[in-house]
Parts: sequence; C-alpha cells; structure tokens
Amino acid sequence: MRLRSSFIVLALTLLAAACGGSNLTLNTGPAPWPNPDNVADRIDAAGLPSSSTESLTVHYHSHVDIFVNGKSEPVASSIGREDQSLFSPLHTHATSGLIHIEAPEEQDFTVGMLFTEWGVRLTNDCIGGYCSPDTKLKAYLDGTSYTQPISTIVLKKGEEIAIVIGSPPATIPSSWDCLANIDPTIENPAQCADFGQQVPA
Repeated sequence: MRLRSSFIVLALTLLAAACGGSNLTLNTGPAPWPNPDNVADRIDAAGLPSSSTESLTVHYHSHVDIFVNGKSEPVASSIGREDQSLFSPLHTHATSGLIHIEAPEEQDFTVGMLFTEWGVRLTNDCIGGYCSPDTKLKAYLDGTSYTQPISTIVLKKGEEIAIVIGSPPATIPSSWDCLANIDPTIENPAQCADFGQQVPA
C-alpha cells in the first residue's frame, strides 16, 4: 500500500511538472494591482513566447488607462517582463500605462493577454475584485464606447484604451499625452511618435 501511495505521489508530481508545475493564482482584489509573480509562467499562460532580449521587428505602443470610481490607477511596471533578462513581446516598463509591443512577427495582442500576464482576473463579469452587476465595467477606445468583452480589445498603435470600473471620470480620454506622462529616464520619448507627438528639438 505504501509503495502504491508513493507511486501515485510520483505520478502526480510528474504530471504537474509536465503541465508547467506552477499554480498561478489570479488577483481578485481591488486596484492598484502589483507587479506579477511567476512572470515566465504567466507569459506562457497568455500564449506568448519569451526571450532574453526585446525583438523590434514589430514595434509599436498603445496606452491603457484604468479608472476606479473616477480615480486613475497605475498599470504595473513589470507586466510581461522580468528585470532586463526576460521579455514577452507584450510588456510594460513603468506605471505610465504605456504598453510596449516588441515582437518578432505580426500578431494580434489583446487586453486579455495583458491581464493574463499581469495575473489580474479579467472575465466578462469581473476585473480584479470588481464584478458586475454590483460594479459597472466599461471600456473605451479613443473615447468611443467598446461594446464587446474587454478582453477582446486588440492593442493598436497609438490607441488610448480606457478601462472604467464603477463611476466614470469627469472626462473619458480620447487620446493620451505621452510626453507629459512618461518618465524619460525609464521610457524613450521617441516612442511618443506613436501618439502623434514629436520630441521637441
């Protein structure tokens, strides 16, 4: 009996290893949501590759704002990235909400992938610890209401994505002032060209 129990434990251990061996939990608490743990496993869970360097074959940026009851909340600074040693083609470098797409080839990158890498719950009814119908959940693309599930939003060059939880801010942003909102010691101001802004000479 003891031998059989040992065999079962070994089989379960091998099965867990074959499946990635990690128990990824989702953050179901309130914002702000911190940087994720198990970065490599979360990149895998999003169905994305990882690399020790950034690939710039495909290179553009989107911006994500998160509002909770009218208050702006930060986007974590190391989504899809671990220091300077591990990168997903979809990642962040700072809390500005600037989303970096730096990929070896063209593909659709979605808000669902971003939240999977972040480790924050995103379903048709819940974002983190906020769920409808108790809390209204809404998204806007360049100021226009998005009527499909938030997870399906495809990140596009220069697009402003506003995720609104609860009561909305006084104004839904239709664009993003990149130069005014990045830290140039962390993020390159030249990337603001994707938002129609040029670095002053």
